[in-house]
Amino acid sequence: MPFRRNSRIALAVVTALVAAAAGGVTFEYRHEQTQLRQRAEAITGGDAQRGAKLFAAFGCGACHAASGVPQAQGMVGPPLDTIGARAIIAGKLANNPDNLQRWIIDPQAITPGTAMPRLGVRPDQARDLSAFLYTQT
Repeated sequence: MPFRRNSRIALAVVTALVAAAAGGVTFEYRHEQTQLRQRAEAITGGDAQRGAKLFAAFGCGACHAASGVPQAQGMVGPPLDTIGARAIIAGKLANNPDNLQRWIIDPQAITPGTAMPRLGVRPDQARDLSAFLYTQT
């Protein structure tokens, strides 16, 4: 019976190591997400959590897909998963917080006739929305 006992001990040790490793991965992921959120908020002057709520409230997911947002499965506009890594937004603007916020506030002023409507987003809301969007990686 020593073999069974040793097998159980070995299994317990392996299970504990796997659980510890998974916990470390979870911690690292959360830490990276926190850093990403903090950076997005610093460069935009917005609040990413408020931006996520506004993204849902304005119905952005009806036209755009975004990871981590279950209701965002739209296929009209581009997916917003990696918007922070893109060089260009709206087909013609350098991707920076000021341009993204201008686009969110009044897309028709930038590209008349674009499918993206003017939704009545205020500047403070555009800051929050851009902070949220820059967390989408």
